[in-house]
Amino acid sequence: QVQLVETGGGSVQAGGSLRLSCAASGYAGTEYCMAWLRQAPGKELEGVAAIDYDGATFYADSVKGRFTISRDNAKNALFLQMDRVKPDDTAMYYCAADPTVAAWVLTQFEYRGQGILVNVSS
Repeated sequence: QVQLVETGGGSVQAGGSLRLSCAASGYAGTEYCMAWLRQAPGKELEGVAAIDYDGATFYADSVKGRFTISRDNAKNALFLQMDRVKPDDTAMYYCAADPTVAAWVLTQFEYRGQGILVNVSS
């Protein structure tokens, strides 16, 4: 059973930076696609960024050029560097994992963490 725990959320002013981390366990050697998802109040869950086991990355248009996803396979860790944040980035952010990269296309991941709140003030 894969377990995902997010850390690093909090409050930040618009234009600032924040770094989210996700600690993963229970992989049993499977190569997973990992991603960050978010859900703002009153809105649907959306994909923010994804990275496959070999390092290929995918981004939502709304965060391209501002956010950077990365992973450390040796430490089973996932990261999201958030720069030049905007009030529209305010949401609950979730770490997610799935055996296939197709999960990014469908925004349907087999595993998801409990989430962490990011609040961007103007």
